[in-house]
Amino acid sequence: MPIHCNAQKEDIEKKVLMPGDPLRAKYIAENFLDNAKLVNTVRNMFAYTGSYKGKKVTVFSSGMGMPSMGIYAYELFKFYDVEQIIRIGSCGSYSESLNVFDTILVDSSYTEGNFAYEWNEHDCHIASSSNELNTQIENTAKKINIPFTRGNTLCNDCFDGYLDNIPKFIDRFPKDLNIIACEMEAFALFYLAKCLNKQASCLLTVVDSFYTKQQISSEEREKALNDMIILALESI
Repeated sequence: MPIHCNAQKEDIEKKVLMPGDPLRAKYIAENFLDNAKLVNTVRNMFAYTGSYKGKKVTVFSSGMGMPSMGIYAYELFKFYDVEQIIRIGSCGSYSESLNVFDTILVDSSYTEGNFAYEWNEHDCHIASSSNELNTQIENTAKKINIPFTRGNTLCNDCFDGYLDNIPKFIDRFPKDLNIIACEMEAFALFYLAKCLNKQASCLLTVVDSFYTKQQISSEEREKALNDMIILALESI
C-alpha cells in the first residue's frame, strides 16, 4: 500500500500532470479543470482529479528534488496503475537562445547524482522521456500553435542559483548532450518510468537565465506558466 498518498485508487486517473509545487496543482485545478476534487492531502502534497474538455485527469504535486519525485512517481505507477505522467515545472536556462517564459520539451535528462545506483545498483546518469508521449506533445503544440524548444536538460541535486561557481558547474556537463536548462526532478521520473514500463515526459518553463540574467518572482512562477499547462492538458 502507498504510504505517502491517501487517495482511493479510483480517484487517480491513468494520465497525470505533475507539477512540483502543491499550490501550482491547486492553481491548475481551480483554473483549468471542471468538477475538480481534492484527492490527496498527505504532507500537503495536493492532488486533484477533474475534467478538462470532458476528459478526466489527475494533477498531483511531486515536491522538490529527485527523492520526492521518486516517491510519488513510484507510488502512482505501482499502486495506482498510472500509465503516463507529464511533469510540468520550471527551469533555469543555460542557452543564450532561450528567454524567460519559453517552453521546453525534454528529450533526455542527465544527472551527476546516483539516484539510479541507489534504486537498483545501475550506474546510469542519462534517462530519456517517452518518445511516443513526446511526439504526442510535439504534434499538439504545432496544432494549437504553442512554440517550444526540444532538448536535453540537467537534473541537479542542488539549486543551481545558489552555487558558488556556475561557469565551472556548466563546464562539467558532457558536451555532446548540449544541455540547455537545469531542473531537479525529471531524471527520477524518466528512470522509474523505464523501470516500470510506463511513459513519462517533461515540459518546462524557463523562469531564469544564466546568460540573459532574467528571472521572475516566486508568485510569477506559480501563475505565469499557462502555455505549458495548456499544452500538457491538450496533449493528454
